[in-house]
Amino acid sequence: MKMPQLSLLLLLLLGLMNAAAGFPADRRDKQASWDDVNVVAHGLLQLGQGLKEHVDKTKVQMRDIAGKLKAFNSTLTALERKQQEQDDVVKVEAAEEVMKHNKDIHSRVDRLEKKMEEVLQVIPNSSFSDADSAMPFIQSVVAAQNRRIDQLVDKIRQQQDKLEKQSLHLQALQNKVAHKGVKSHRWRDEETTLRGDAPPSDTKNGLARDCHDLFLHGRRISGIYAIQPHDSQPFNVLCEMTSEGGWTIIQKRLDGSQSFNHLWESYKKGFGSLNSEFWLGLENIHTISQQGQYLLQVELSDWAGQIQATRYHFRLDGEEKKYALHLEQESTSGAKEAQSILTGPSGLPFSTVDSDNDFAADANCAELHSGGWWFSSCGASNLNGKYPRRLGLVKRSQPRRMFWVNTKGENIPLRTTLLKLAPTSINQQ
Repeated sequence: MKMPQLSLLLLLLLGLMNAAAGFPADRRDKQASWDDVNVVAHGLLQLGQGLKEHVDKTKVQMRDIAGKLKAFNSTLTALERKQQEQDDVVKVEAAEEVMKHNKDIHSRVDRLEKKMEEVLQVIPNSSFSDADSAMPFIQSVVAAQNRRIDQLVDKIRQQQDKLEKQSLHLQALQNKVAHKGVKSHRWRDEETTLRGDAPPSDTKNGLARDCHDLFLHGRRISGIYAIQPHDSQPFNVLCEMTSEGGWTIIQKRLDGSQSFNHLWESYKKGFGSLNSEFWLGLENIHTISQQGQYLLQVELSDWAGQIQATRYHFRLDGEEKKYALHLEQESTSGAKEAQSILTGPSGLPFSTVDSDNDFAADANCAELHSGGWWFSSCGASNLNGKYPRRLGLVKRSQPRRMFWVNTKGENIPLRTTLLKLAPTSINQQ
């Protein structure tokens, strides 16, 4: 019985010795495991920092691309303005092709912007592992955008070449028209002299009173001229020379490149560019209209391609009466669907956000509809409202957009507007 007990005691001692020997080994293993964890954690932090720097560089590239696209949009807008001015002189078949290219470029730019927005939304919300897997996709998108930008540059250069050729062609046509106009003017002067009538004269400074005065003195080419109405300083105007006479343009909108959301002082003095969109200025319009009896012709076009033109007998009071507008539709205009640009009685004062002269007791119509206009009670027209920048916006009625309501009560979103003045004697030409 003693031998098994001794054996058992020896086994117990060996077990205790092994257990005692095992404790330091476990500590060393645990220490080694913590070192490995620290190494792995340090590596992950370095990897995360590298991914963050890569994402930052990608965002910088995206901003550069956005800047290029913005520059291209401004270039395209300038091309559209130049093309519109040329279309006013003569219809050229090549202009339609340029418009088609412009629409194609706009659609491609819109698709590029959408893709950029999607990529920018993915990057901040993704984890480092997701961003790592998304890097090849982002690089491919950037490369594709660079290729498309190069293609857009090539197309713009081609369009510029076409526009230059068209410009040369138009200049040749203008020279021919001017030559014929000079001959016609000489013949009219000779006929006037034979009748004993004196032709109208220029002002003492050699400047005409309006564009029709220029027309009577032989100017037949539409463009920018200096005029000087009675009791006013000279200023530049855009003249539209037609077969019946010269029209002084007081408002023009065609592409939304000029904001019309201005205060009273700006509407008084005028703003914009005569080569593009502009408002001539209430004071300048008043000085022209006070020289005699004038006609106002309103030319509108909507997004469906419908065009409407209406004439009114026109008079504009001075600033002491808030530039009140007096209109009487011409009975011979023949516009069955015409609607007065006034939405109340004749003699409505002009209103802006900072000079509320409308008849609405509980609203500021200029603030509601944007821009400045002859408002009655925030009614049925505003040709100086905000221009719709996307085609989808014109499919639904919204405040702050330029619009027109016809006699059927239909709210018609507008694409272009043109307001121009001429003496009533133009009907007798």
